[in-house]
Amino acid sequence: MQTGRGSGLIGENILGLPKAATRAPNTSSPARYLFVLAVMIIGAIFSAPNLFQPDPALQIKPEDTTVTVGPALVERARSALIEAGIEVIGGEVADGSVFLRLADDDSQLRGREIVVRALEGLEEHYVVALTRASTTPRWLQDLGAKPMSLGLDLSGGVHLLLQVDMQKFLRDRMVSMQETARDALVKARVRYVGRDWVDGTLLRIPFRSAEVRDRAAEALAETLDGFTSESLDEAEGYILQFTMDEDYLRELEDAAISQNLQSLRNRVNELGVSEPLVQRLGRERIVLDLPGIQDSAEAKRIINKFANLEFRLVALGNDRSALTETMPYQGAPIVLLRQNIVTGDQVINATQNYDPETSQPQVSIRLNNDGGIAMNNATKDNVGRSMAIIFIEQKPRSRVVLVDGEETVERYTEEERRLISVATIQSALGFNFRITGLDIGEARDLALLLRAGALAAPMYIVEERTVGASLGEENIERGQQSVVAGFILVLIFMLVYYKWFGLAADIALTANLMLLIAVMSVLGATLTLPGIAGIVLTVGMAVDANVLIFSRIREELKNRGPQQAIQAGFDRAILTILDANITTFFVAIILFSIGSGPVKGFAVTLSVGIVTSMFTAIMGTRALVNLMYGGRSLKALRI
Repeated sequence: MQTGRGSGLIGENILGLPKAATRAPNTSSPARYLFVLAVMIIGAIFSAPNLFQPDPALQIKPEDTTVTVGPALVERARSALIEAGIEVIGGEVADGSVFLRLADDDSQLRGREIVVRALEGLEEHYVVALTRASTTPRWLQDLGAKPMSLGLDLSGGVHLLLQVDMQKFLRDRMVSMQETARDALVKARVRYVGRDWVDGTLLRIPFRSAEVRDRAAEALAETLDGFTSESLDEAEGYILQFTMDEDYLRELEDAAISQNLQSLRNRVNELGVSEPLVQRLGRERIVLDLPGIQDSAEAKRIINKFANLEFRLVALGNDRSALTETMPYQGAPIVLLRQNIVTGDQVINATQNYDPETSQPQVSIRLNNDGGIAMNNATKDNVGRSMAIIFIEQKPRSRVVLVDGEETVERYTEEERRLISVATIQSALGFNFRITGLDIGEARDLALLLRAGALAAPMYIVEERTVGASLGEENIERGQQSVVAGFILVLIFMLVYYKWFGLAADIALTANLMLLIAVMSVLGATLTLPGIAGIVLTVGMAVDANVLIFSRIREELKNRGPQQAIQAGFDRAILTILDANITTFFVAIILFSIGSGPVKGFAVTLSVGIVTSMFTAIMGTRALVNLMYGGRSLKALRI
């Protein structure tokens, strides 16, 4: 028997191969067997949650993060569903939310509107979302085991159709144009009449004489770009009317949708959703598909939330009333200038942390270049003057209205504005500063929303449903059947062609799939159809490794005894297996680095599968062969 250095075997002792000089051929230490067994047991535990399919459920979560939910809310929602004839198979409170488990997807869709109506009129507002409630046993959850997330093309997810409140967006833009026009008229010393000039997409500015109106037209000629002006003589006075051009209107709408799309993508990234779909639908709607999402109520709360900041100076006694507005702060009225210094749109980074002196929550903000310059210019000349911070939040609301005699849930947005801070400017501010006056939930949400980017226009959800597989249930079923059939055929072929060695390869191949699923579940990766292609390729590579080993053993049997042939076959095939798998692994890494979406899903599955297949094909198969043949006196070998 050739042993040690004289054997010339390449790869001897790699990955725990036994040393022939110190142990009988093809035997391993008990510790090595225990190591392989432990890996298999751990893989079985962390892949087991994928056997438990989640239940369709409704999730009820308070809009205010400081509000707690309890059994009373569970009973209220459950009673409403039962009265409507919907079966409720379970109800529980977990992680600050109420989960109601339902029998099927149809009950889930009908039940959402019923629960929304049942919660109407309560003092607190709640988000009611479609979700999937886990059925994984508690002991597995306590160990940190969780099922693998499936993409939209396999198991679907949450589909949201969002309506952009374009009317409010245009109204706010017209108000901004009104303030711009007022500033230009004041600068040109042109006297105007009235304060509210906005009428839809029209700006109607009245004057006391035609001469003053003509001077105003000259002063505003370049200020209101994108508007067409005309002079009108009406009973209410001499009107200078600006009408928004259709091209400019479309440009504003496109800009609002584009900014909302980018902000939504950033928010979804903050939520950690894999491979989301965010795209425009028509002029005023956005489609959002969230595959495999776990906390859909939290996703809805963050996605549907519109929060912004305005920084303004507190007015002085000689400021004109037309340029100011009054807001309450800590029980007293505060007069502010209408003109903003900067807004949340100019924030490039925001993090929630705590004031080191008071331990109160705060938001640390960094402005962009324009915002930092504007803040510095405004504060350096106003040291000793007070500056106020306004927190603006658009909250989604719903109400039941009668349409053609039928009750319909109408959704709308409600704006809430409040002063959160009024402080004296001690020195000139720059690009970085802190905001206090918020509770922990508001600070966390504000930091996330500012970091993701402000929405140009508020939105509200007009349709929500769970989506099935995009390829259709029939195609998915056929795909599953083909994978199972191919896997079984491979197992049968290996068993018939390689006899007992084929049985060892089949066991190792099954273990490979189990480990692959376990690793994917632990990593939180999302499995898509391209990912399944990566699994199929991994199965082929795992079989290929075993075929290389067994073919090498057959060749070695011509010149060696059975035990020596087994050892030489494993040792000499390792280099080829490593070469093939490592080069493929590099390709998977490149695909992951430069790819996106389905390509990344394929790369993740392939790279994980390469690692697991090498472990099972070399160490797993070797351990099983050693158990069957190691240390025995063999005169012949059937392979």
